Amino acid sequence: MECANETVVREFVFLGFSSLAELQLLLFIVFLLLYLFTLSTNAVIVSTIVLERALHTPMYFFLSVLSCSETCYTFVIVPKMLVDLLARKKSISFLGCAIQMFAFLFLGCSHSFLLAVMGYDRYVAICHPLRYTVLMGHRVCVGLVAAASVCGFTVAQVITPLVFRLPFQTSNQLRHFFCDISPVLQSACHHAHFTRIAIFLLCALVLVIPLLLILASYIRIMSAILQFPSNLGRYKAFSTCASHLIVVVVHYGCASFIYLRPKSSYPSRQDALISVSYTILTPLFNPVVYSLRNKEFKSALHRVIERTVTLRQR
Repeated sequence: MECANETVVREFVFLGFSSLAELQLLLFIVFLLLYLFTLSTNAVIVSTIVLERALHTPMYFFLSVLSCSETCYTFVIVPKMLVDLLARKKSISFLGCAIQMFAFLFLGCSHSFLLAVMGYDRYVAICHPLRYTVLMGHRVCVGLVAAASVCGFTVAQVITPLVFRLPFQTSNQLRHFFCDISPVLQSACHHAHFTRIAIFLLCALVLVIPLLLILASYIRIMSAILQFPSNLGRYKAFSTCASHLIVVVVHYGCASFIYLRPKSSYPSRQDALISVSYTILTPLFNPVVYSLRNKEFKSALHRVIERTVTLRQR
């Protein structure tokens, strides 16, 4: 896209829900309830893991980090979206858009690498159970989380300047409800072929590398499970991985559709719909899949509630 008169863009205007003007109040109520439920469930998960010593294991440590990450992830996007649903002018400053994109990329990319770390944790637990506590000590767990965060920060630090150093047209309209890569790129006056290729390759690496690590972990896990002598042992081993697999499929399915498909037609209404799923529905879905259907976690939650009630009665 070429611009005849390039001007300094001071703000962007969101058009993501402009075609649903009559439904915006309803969407506000629905999204607010979903957001509050997500915050409350993640708070319950983190507090239960912290208060219950039986859950002080690597798997639940990573789960608590995932819950904190998803809380921050939704906080970057959903509150602004809720405000815009009630506002006449749905705008964000140029700097605010850059900050939102950076935070979104940092947390989203870290999330992808954290899922790979959780896959490795399941591999060690099933394939090397006797050495699990040694191989997955506290320092190792903290180091793996730090490495995932550094990877996410690095990707965000590279992509955000690549996008926002481009010249933007006067209309400054984004056909989306937050500052994602595709709609911001489309509003630019022009973007060099190198920039587009570099951003695509980085997005591909962020998705493909963790996914390959997860696949490698599960190939080893499946081969170990098949060698178990009893069906009950196989079922228990596989059940510890089922939740992680479901979340991986949902996360990488949505992300691949948005960032790895051909960009000739982006952004579209499908993009906004899929974005709603991974910014609101997936963070809501993950706590339920990971914890609230987990018998061990539910037992720990009951114990924490009983202790809390007992203390209040004294």
